[in-house]
Amino acid sequence: MADHRVATREEWLTARLELLAAEKEHTRRGDELAKRRQELPWVLVDKDYRFTTEEGEATLADLFGGRSQLLVYHFMFGADYENGCKTCSTIADGFNGSVVHLRHHDVAFWAISRAPLPKIQAYKQRMRWSFPWASSYGSDFNLDFQAGLTEEQQRAGEGTYNFAPIDLRKEIAEAAGADWPKAFLEGTGTDWATYRRESPGLSAFVRDGGAVYHTYSAYGRGIDAIWGMYQLLDRAPRGRNEDGTAWWHRRDEYEPAEAPTSSPTSAGRP
Repeated sequence: MADHRVATREEWLTARLELLAAEKEHTRRGDELAKRRQELPWVLVDKDYRFTTEEGEATLADLFGGRSQLLVYHFMFGADYENGCKTCSTIADGFNGSVVHLRHHDVAFWAISRAPLPKIQAYKQRMRWSFPWASSYGSDFNLDFQAGLTEEQQRAGEGTYNFAPIDLRKEIAEAAGADWPKAFLEGTGTDWATYRRESPGLSAFVRDGGAVYHTYSAYGRGIDAIWGMYQLLDRAPRGRNEDGTAWWHRRDEYEPAEAPTSSPTSAGRP
């Protein structure tokens, strides 16, 4: 970092104001995109999805809790996982504080996973989360909203994610015996093929006149905005500072934080 440009306060202010103009334009563009999201057509949800919650069995309409809007985070936690995905877990660390505000603005929020409810409850307790989390075990919900694949679909290469066909067979073959999947699999207790049958995402629904409609979904980089850690890193001097590895951990798996004795590595590891 010693070779980074150093300037006077006046020079910094000039550069900062130029960047501010670009940031304001980015904000205006973001407002336009938000309006376009709200203008998307609605699609009637006519399948009778059933979920298991801490209060018992629930339909998709029940998850609204009397509100007109519902946000669902598709949390990667399959029936064969021992623990939830560590990436989804870092995203979910930001949910607790937001849920109460959403509830008071006519928006219900749930995480939904295919793991059975007892697994979800145990992991939720471990992570000390309070946001609502339902099990879709035995339901087509994850499959229908691009958040999961069956083993048969995976073998046949017939899946869809982020609104495009995907074939994970080549990736799974390349992952066999490789080291790079280990960082993602950490703590899940699965192999790569089992892990990849789950996918993250965010879906929105509205209830109107007794009917439920699907209004929006986002996947992949489309859910970056709800990953609070990255929004902060993007404003840090070194930014995301990554080398392609999954450097993050579940928050109770980090070693005690200590001051570095030298500059961090390019991997940005804690």
